[in-house]
Amino acid sequence: MTQRNFEQFFKDPKTSTEDLVAVGGDFSPERLVYAYTHGIFPWSEDPIRWYSLDPRAIFDLERVHFSKTVQRKIRQNRYRISFNEAFRQVMEGCSYRERDNTWITSGFFRGYSEFHKLGYAHSVEVWNQKEELVGGVYGVAIGRFFAGESMFSFESDAGKIGLYHLFDKLKYSGFELFDTQQLNHVTWELGAYEIPKSNYLKRLEKAVQNPKLWIIPN
Repeated sequence: MTQRNFEQFFKDPKTSTEDLVAVGGDFSPERLVYAYTHGIFPWSEDPIRWYSLDPRAIFDLERVHFSKTVQRKIRQNRYRISFNEAFRQVMEGCSYRERDNTWITSGFFRGYSEFHKLGYAHSVEVWNQKEELVGGVYGVAIGRFFAGESMFSFESDAGKIGLYHLFDKLKYSGFELFDTQQLNHVTWELGAYEIPKSNYLKRLEKAVQNPKLWIIPN
């Protein structure tokens, strides 16, 4: 689809007063790139619902707070950290729920796996000493913008340890905006906060001005 087609499909987040800006479409890479660079993300499937929240929750990469327990585990090097080694497995970990339904359904797996192959979606893996995947994070990087999609922990604090290493790489690469969509207890404790959508969109426009792929530093 062309830029004009997407402009007609999505309500303009700059002028819409509603969080829900479109229903339907697909998870094609072209649609996902347009959505993320315009402050929009999908939050359900069948049908796909696209949102641009007001307010919007973000992290300041220079003001993230990790507990002393998490910092101690990081210093002890209990885990091996990798990037983009097991993207599908990280999505599976994030989708796992004992009781509740998950929003990460089959269409998300297909769409974001393709997005990963193209270099837009990335994962952080946390492996224990038995080389078992026990935590991880995945999200979308475009230009100097990162959208954190989901995080999981099968061992205490493993997901936060992955997030710590992700923040470290993003800071080194000069990222300007980390989107976490909506506050929850975990992100609030880590230092996330809300800003008006209008401010978010201005910062996003600057961060994706050069929408190049992220080459993760060693």
